[in-house]
Amino acid sequence: MSFSIIFSPSWYILFSAFFLGWILLAFARRRNSPKRERKEQILIGVLGSCSLIGMEVFATSTNLWNYTPVNWPIILWPTYFVAILFGYQLLRVVEKAI
Repeated sequence: MSFSIIFSPSWYILFSAFFLGWILLAFARRRNSPKRERKEQILIGVLGSCSLIGMEVFATSTNLWNYTPVNWPIILWPTYFVAILFGYQLLRVVEKAI
């Protein structure tokens, strides 16, 4: 298993899309967001990333999928983390709307 620091520019687009979505939703909800919720977001992001890393390790070690030519594009995990943060904000927006 090796790590790759050279990857497609599309990864930056994907990472940026989730990051901007998270920033926009967090800013829109900022007025009603207590400080405790910020800690909650980070904790959910970290725990969610840990579960996704576990999934990646299991899936690639059992050949469910593979990243060729190098197995691990490093940007994958920060992208997962930001996607989880975006998902958290999205759930809060939907929760408040209902």
